[in-house]
Amino acid sequence: MKHADIDTILGIFRGGEEFLLTTHVNPDGDGLGSELALRAGLVRAGKRVRIVNHSPIPGFYRWMDPGGLVERYDPATHDPVIAQAGTIIILDTNQPDRIRSLEGPVRASKAHRVVVDHHLDPHPFADTYFIDDSATSTGELVFRLLSAYLRGPLGPEIAVALYTAIMTDTGSFRYPRTGAETHRIAARLIEEGADPPSIFSAVYETWSPGRMRLLGEALDTLTVSGNGSIAHMVTTRKMFAGTGTTEIETDTFSVYPMNIGKVRIGILFTELADGVKISFRSKGSIPVNRLAQEFGGNGHLNAAGARLHDVTLDVVVADVLRAARKYLDNTLTSHDGTP
Repeated sequence: MKHADIDTILGIFRGGEEFLLTTHVNPDGDGLGSELALRAGLVRAGKRVRIVNHSPIPGFYRWMDPGGLVERYDPATHDPVIAQAGTIIILDTNQPDRIRSLEGPVRASKAHRVVVDHHLDPHPFADTYFIDDSATSTGELVFRLLSAYLRGPLGPEIAVALYTAIMTDTGSFRYPRTGAETHRIAARLIEEGADPPSIFSAVYETWSPGRMRLLGEALDTLTVSGNGSIAHMVTTRKMFAGTGTTEIETDTFSVYPMNIGKVRIGILFTELADGVKISFRSKGSIPVNRLAQEFGGNGHLNAAGARLHDVTLDVVVADVLRAARKYLDNTLTSHDGTP
């Protein structure tokens, strides 16, 4: 597995002509913002670029793509495009199964495959990896790349996309690792045309009535355990049907269990057609990435996730809560598994 420096990635940018960009299933602000920003930068340099994703853009992120640049994968349309691409860049994930229906065509393509990501433990499926797991977001990595590649003003289009990416993946600049450098990047993006109030409003203050009702029903399931240190919520397929919503609209719900004062581990369980999605959050040095790994997932120290297939919600909730309790032990606090 080849881990590249920035000059290697810039060389790939300069040497390529046909690029295809993609990100993970149910894309969030970081995945979408990184795609749209990188596309704009490459197009400005004269490259031909398409964005193709497994999932459609969630309704609350459609404002980011007024021109309809993000295409939803269709085998008949896109398999030839993927096969003929010179370079495929996978953003905000380093696990091939996270690009879902594109995994087979991407693996089969003769294109040079590049991963740009900030998550731990990359899987060996690409040719080149540009990964920094200390970065707050993939948007931060794309900022570094485009700042070096374009060697001039980024412009409003890129600035808005990258500000959205970084804002959403830092929890509006309040999560761990959001340090001075992140704020310097944000300041540069504001100077380049990003407007924080309008971006925040577009992401967090334009919910549909159905999504608001879904949140209300999810909050009704809020349960505290572990002597007040663990809180979890549940969203079910019945809730989605009753509110006219989908799994995608649970984005950001995982923050609510963490708003309870004594809670140190927050968990959101989402029932899917074929299993259960789990989102983990924690405070301080509690390594929920290790908790996620117990269930086939991964992530960062304080934010992680997992998907289980062919399981029932009740069993998963009980198993995960049982496993979570041992992470409250003060001896289980290191990032690498060392007591």
